Amino acid sequence: MLLACAVLPPAQGQTDTLPNPLPNTTPGDPARGRAIVANLQLGTCLLCHTAPISEEPFQGNLAPNLAGTGSRWTVPQLRLRVADSARINPGTIMPSYHRVSGLARVAPAQQGKPLLSAQQIEDVVAYLATLRNPS
Repeated sequence: MLLACAVLPPAQGQTDTLPNPLPNTTPGDPARGRAIVANLQLGTCLLCHTAPISEEPFQGNLAPNLAGTGSRWTVPQLRLRVADSARINPGTIMPSYHRVSGLARVAPAQQGKPLLSAQQIEDVVAYLATLRNPS
């Protein structure tokens, strides 16, 4: 049921955002979000992205660098990019971390389960929002 709220069509004029926090969540915690981004088994973000996480030496370069994401996108834009990036770019290789239907090649044990919980999405978004370009 959480997912149904997360993948509703965007509001009029809001084509690249998920404007409201996901249901049944508290405000995102940037420290928890950073831990998820850094965790190669949970978030898997650093398999494709580089981020300002110096303790993790092996980071990807397939996707955009996460440094400065808080300057490039608003919180609602970040939320949609993490929860269901395919709504912005149907050809993306980035996983839809919160969508559970309409996916291809999903392991049987993972079917019907989001990769990240609604709270984890909010935490990751809170962390990404802190990554601002220096003034």
